[in-house]
Amino acid sequence: MSEPSPPPVPRIGHRFRGFLPVVVDVETGGFNHATDALLEIAAVILGVDANGQLVRRQTVFSHVEPFPGANMEKASMEVNGIKVDNPLRLARKEADALGHIFRPIRQAISENGCTRAVLVGHNAHFDLGFLNAAVTRTGIKRNPFLPFSCFDTVTLAGSLLGQTVLARAVEAAGLAYDAREAHSAIYDAEMTADLFCMLINRVRPIFEARQPVVVADIAGADRD
Repeated sequence: MSEPSPPPVPRIGHRFRGFLPVVVDVETGGFNHATDALLEIAAVILGVDANGQLVRRQTVFSHVEPFPGANMEKASMEVNGIKVDNPLRLARKEADALGHIFRPIRQAISENGCTRAVLVGHNAHFDLGFLNAAVTRTGIKRNPFLPFSCFDTVTLAGSLLGQTVLARAVEAAGLAYDAREAHSAIYDAEMTADLFCMLINRVRPIFEARQPVVVADIAGADRD
C-alpha cells in the first residue's frame, strides 16, 4: 500500500486572510506625505518556503524624481544622504516608479491566490501615507495595496521583543544590523522583512493551534 502523500504547504494567502504581505520602505524629503518628496521606494515580496516558514521572495526598488513643487527639508536630506541631482541615480518619474514596483506585486498576488497586498512597515502608516499620496498624484487606478490596513513591525517588536527602534529590534531578534547601511530604502525594507518574518514564524504555533479546520479545508481544496 502506498504511503499517503503529505499535506501541501499552504500558500501565503492562507496565512493572512487572502492578503499578500509586502514590506515597503520609503526615503523622503520630509515627514509630510502631502508636500514632501518621495525619493526612494523599495518593496520586499514575501512567501512561504517548503516548511511553511515566512521568507523573503523578491526585492524591487526604484529611485524617484521629486514631483513638481515637492518640498525637501534640509535635515531629512542630511539624514538620508540622497543627492537628487546626481545623474547616476537613474530616478524614475513617480508614475513610472510605482509601475515598476507594482507589476511584480500584482503578479505575486495572482500566483499566491491572494486578493490584495497589505503593506508591512516599521512605522507602517508613514510609508503607507507616502505611497497613497503618490498614487493619488499620479492617478494610478490599479493600486495593489489596501489603502488603509497595514502590519506594523513597531507593534510586533514592541510586544514580542520589548524594542521599537528598528536597529534595536533587529539586534534583539539576533539578526545582524549594519548602521552604515541604514536609511537606504532597500536595506531598511529587507531588515524590516527579516524582522517581520522572524516574528511571524515565532508565533506560528499559536496561529496553527487556532486553525485546525482551516488547515484541513486548505488541504482538501488543494487535492481537488
